[in-house]
Amino acid sequence: MNGGLIQRLIDALRILPGVGPKSAQRMAYALLERQRDGAQRLVRVLQQALDEVGHCAECRNLTEQPICSICASAQRHGSQLCVVETPADVLSIEQAGIYKGKYFVLMGHLSPIDGIGPAQLGLDLLQQRLAQAEVEELILATNPTVEGEATAHYIQQLAQAAGKRVTRLAQGLPMGGELEYVDSATLSQAFSARRSV
Repeated sequence: MNGGLIQRLIDALRILPGVGPKSAQRMAYALLERQRDGAQRLVRVLQQALDEVGHCAECRNLTEQPICSICASAQRHGSQLCVVETPADVLSIEQAGIYKGKYFVLMGHLSPIDGIGPAQLGLDLLQQRLAQAEVEELILATNPTVEGEATAHYIQQLAQAAGKRVTRLAQGLPMGGELEYVDSATLSQAFSARRSV
């Protein structure tokens, strides 16, 4: 029936999380049938984002600047460093409005089977941050999954070797869940009730 470019568009849309074959097909047809102006805008903005968005030199979060606004802010407490897996986790915590420290974004979690080790997570850069006297507390906010827990344990050892206090988000986060899907009240409670590890 419809092969070629239409099928390639459907396949390309399927790379997005949560988008299956039917959703991708609906999106492709909506863009081609009714949303051509929107599709052109999407193409331009996506290309510009790919060209201009990179990683913060300090925390590895996504930013258009060499140093992100959180790391550059004098209002943030440099004594606390919260380790998260993804930029979406930073956004979730920021929306909760309870945390005023700084971040370190792993861009994933340890997964030897997928070839993701300490080097891919920037743990050498994290060690440099931990060597700074300014950092007093490391808050582990990796996802409560098997991989997230293994990553947290590895980072805990790094932080303790550097003589830093280590806490872990605890109460209210479901095992097997992901921070980006947790509501603000639950996330706020998890931060308030964090514990030493």
